[in-house]
Amino acid sequence: MRVLRSATAVLARTLPLWLAAALMAPVPAAAQADFYKGKTIDLVISTGVGGGLDANARLVALHLADHIAGSPTIVPRNMPGAGHIRAANFVFNQAPKDGTVIATFIPVFVLAQVLDRSKSIQFDPANFNWLASTSSSNTTVYVWHASGVKSVADATKREVLMGGTGAGSYTLIYPTIMNSLLGTRFKLVTGYQSTAEIGLAMERGEIEGRAGNNFNSLKVENAELLKTGKITLITQVGLERDPEFPDVPLLTDLAKSDEDRRILQLFSTDVVIGRPFVTSPGVPADRVALLRKAFDEMLKDPAYLDDSKKAALDVTPIAGARVQNIVADLVHTPVDIVAKAKLAMEAKNIIERPN
Repeated sequence: MRVLRSATAVLARTLPLWLAAALMAPVPAAAQADFYKGKTIDLVISTGVGGGLDANARLVALHLADHIAGSPTIVPRNMPGAGHIRAANFVFNQAPKDGTVIATFIPVFVLAQVLDRSKSIQFDPANFNWLASTSSSNTTVYVWHASGVKSVADATKREVLMGGTGAGSYTLIYPTIMNSLLGTRFKLVTGYQSTAEIGLAMERGEIEGRAGNNFNSLKVENAELLKTGKITLITQVGLERDPEFPDVPLLTDLAKSDEDRRILQLFSTDVVIGRPFVTSPGVPADRVALLRKAFDEMLKDPAYLDDSKKAALDVTPIAGARVQNIVADLVHTPVDIVAKAKLAMEAKNIIERPN
């Protein structure tokens, strides 16, 4: 072994620098073509079929393999449930740690772990390998036009029925914290199986509004409702107002105190993560680098960009390393803010949807 080290040292001193570096460098990620050749990558989607996250994921499934050495087959698999926690638990704990499972989640699951609201959470978001986010978009709270509610202030004057899916979803989180910190009187009707089902219930008059629909999804799923004024946006959630909707106030703009603003900012930061893709903890670093590179290339690919435009899917990418840092910052939110945010999340005005 000593002789081997000595020979390596001599090579490093006597060969041209570029050649010595090449001989001693790690095997590049591209050399793993044999690993993915003939393999299938499962793409886990934390929502049901039909929403914006699902449409975005299926488009990625069509294009990503073109940029992965070995050209694996990518198969979308929907895994809704428990406010996206079911899918996150699976990818964190049960999925193979070899890069053959990737996933996309609505990033509320990061907030769920920070607030430690459920014993069912069996993951640490900071330990996922974040690969990229294909787009980032503010989310919304809106009501049906027939409700007569035009603003958050109006929602403090009477009870407003809001549709909700599973515990921990944005459909329940935003109305709950608004009730706690802003004095709104949202009554949450839970038990809907999907956000698409909530939309139909709103049109039927069964409920009056919903929360948690990102602008990029809203413009795809409900573009006509938006254009015709059938829905009224009363607030948007994010760190900056969407340039297309500058007159819709941010949730943080409505805070009644500096402390409330800090709590509302906590609930607004994960929106920046957008539509992220991850793979499991424990996947080898060079394979993570390969997948990140594949996403970076795909997000510049004219074919992918053209299909995204046809599908009205925004492409405003964020690199995986940056998303990793945003998540790490969220996970390390100061303890006092987390404690107060938990109090704001104590939902009291919830009813189950009648069968």
